[in-house]
Amino acid sequence: AMATDADMAAFGEAAPYLRKSEKERIEAQNKPFDAKSSVFVVHPKESFVKGTIQSRESGKVTVKTEGGETLTVKEDQIYSMNPPKYDKIEDMAMMTHLHEPAVLYNLKERYAAWMIYTYSGLFCVTVNPYKWLPVYNPEVVLAYRGKKRQEAPPHIFSISDNAYQFMLTGELLDILLNCVGESGAGKTVNTKRVIQYFATIAASGEKKKEEQSGKMQGTLEDQIISANPLLEAFGNAKTVRNDNSSRFGKFIRIHFGATGKLASADIETYLLEKSRVTFQLPAERSYHIFYQIMSNKKPELIDMLLITTNPYDFHYVSQGEVTVPSIDDQEELMATDSAIDILGFTADEKTAIYKLTGAVMHYGNLKFKQKQREEQAEPDGTEVADKAAYLMGLNSADLLKALCYPRVKVGNEFVTKGQNVSQVNNSVGALAKAVFEKMFLWMVIRINQQLDTKQPRQYFIGVLDIAGFEIFDVRNRGTVDKGESGRGHEDPETHFKPKPAKGKAEAHFSLVHYAGTVDYNITGWLEKNKDPLNETVIGLYQKSSVKTLALLFAN
Repeated sequence: AMATDADMAAFGEAAPYLRKSEKERIEAQNKPFDAKSSVFVVHPKESFVKGTIQSRESGKVTVKTEGGETLTVKEDQIYSMNPPKYDKIEDMAMMTHLHEPAVLYNLKERYAAWMIYTYSGLFCVTVNPYKWLPVYNPEVVLAYRGKKRQEAPPHIFSISDNAYQFMLTGELLDILLNCVGESGAGKTVNTKRVIQYFATIAASGEKKKEEQSGKMQGTLEDQIISANPLLEAFGNAKTVRNDNSSRFGKFIRIHFGATGKLASADIETYLLEKSRVTFQLPAERSYHIFYQIMSNKKPELIDMLLITTNPYDFHYVSQGEVTVPSIDDQEELMATDSAIDILGFTADEKTAIYKLTGAVMHYGNLKFKQKQREEQAEPDGTEVADKAAYLMGLNSADLLKALCYPRVKVGNEFVTKGQNVSQVNNSVGALAKAVFEKMFLWMVIRINQQLDTKQPRQYFIGVLDIAGFEIFDVRNRGTVDKGESGRGHEDPETHFKPKPAKGKAEAHFSLVHYAGTVDYNITGWLEKNKDPLNETVIGLYQKSSVKTLALLFAN
């Protein structure tokens, strides 16, 4: 039985976003309906539209659509409509007629009423509202506590609570919740909501860690929740599809003690998109952290990093957009900065994080020119190198020499190898990407050390948030490291030898992925793959006076 309006009152202002009132539900059920003639019909523009069968002859059906069009189609292009009692149904597995148009229309009509969560058997389907809804308020968390799935409206909290109950009763020991979907579908937001839920209901009851080194560190719950803003500052960026796109995947395990109290947590990350550090598409942006720092919310950072507040002064971060209407970089900087403190990074580590981020920006401005009548590159000015070297705790002349004249091991001895301008530029880009990526991975390790409380753990619930999948046209090519150009969702069977469409780069080979066929163009792959890190520069990093940098390149 459906909850009454009185039951729904517990959800507070979220109630209408979770389930329609009794009055509305009763009205819907009494709508006139003719089961024989009500259908969805395949439509050339709209995928499927609602309609009424007018006539049938010799395997063809004539349908009048809700929009007043008359369409004549084959039998297999019409789908029976479900009776009105199934309108906006909460679990689509209950439908009499279960097919694509019924699912699409159910999701669409729920979405039009701002009900973004719908069950489909074991799955919870979310449609991104692209705005804030009150469905994650504290009273909503409480209202889902201990409720069976059938007893409450669909929600990520219900999935989370049921997982937690199953874990406690020992029916399932280790549980994996998996967020999948295309870029911008809401995987990361829902991952965060799951974690918020467990952190709230299973709070460990510990007091704030005492002041350490004058920094306030949070409770385990605070720290688990703070890991997100920090990783997002360095791992999320605006893409064509999504202003806050995670450019890495992650698996978060939350461990519980025998009584179900939060014990510890750990995070694994996958495949950070390195190419974004040195290159962006026209409508995209690099990682948020660069723009947060330049927002001037902490002017002392501008001084410390020897930078300006104008992203266009820095080539590496200004090839696409530099501001995003939906993001307040100043506010986000404060969130990142406080997350670094809550997660227990030391003052030196915090300074190093900012300095290395600033150094990456300066790397994009290093200029080299060709020596007269030689292939050899030489520095074109030293001012930028002086700034980068200062931030990295290196000697500037050593850095430039190592870039232009790296020493390579041949047999048992080292020889100096000349470099032309494009080789030096490639090598600077590769180093910038390596510094950024290693710093990101080091932050994950440090976060894990902080989240590992060494408390006994009996169960865990894992949440997987994988990177989104998108297929783009060559003109605004996504993820250049993959070198892909998109050809939409085509029938895999039709791909014998791919022919490039007009204006498309020639595909050298195609792979049929689950989300569509992706053409790969191997131009530039060898150079990129060689991405050889300049060992001489690495040697300088290893002796850097910035301890964190030396640590990043220690092995």
